[in-house]
Amino acid sequence: MSKLRGGNTPWESMGESMDDIESRIIELVAKSKNMQPSDVRMDSTFEELQIDSLDKINLSFAVEEMFSIEIPDDALNSLKTVGDVVRGVETLRAAAPPSATAS
Repeated sequence: MSKLRGGNTPWESMGESMDDIESRIIELVAKSKNMQPSDVRMDSTFEELQIDSLDKINLSFAVEEMFSIEIPDDALNSLKTVGDVVRGVETLRAAAPPSATAS
């Protein structure tokens, strides 16, 4: 039952669909703030979730480790919502060829 959906986007060929990335990030954010995942939405702002700059840095480290990516420091300031993080992960995963993480 692990068939890829049509389209074969880069993150799907790496074994994770956009929905997987979204749900993993939502769970991470919820856990970090002791919330239920159902209380965190893609359009939830960090301000609404009471995520301050230190929380954002800690989340970025967790996201980098979870998805084997490196988030540029200057990109952190542009992240304002949970959806921004999800889209950023998708972009970084799509831009990095699978062999780039093996070096």
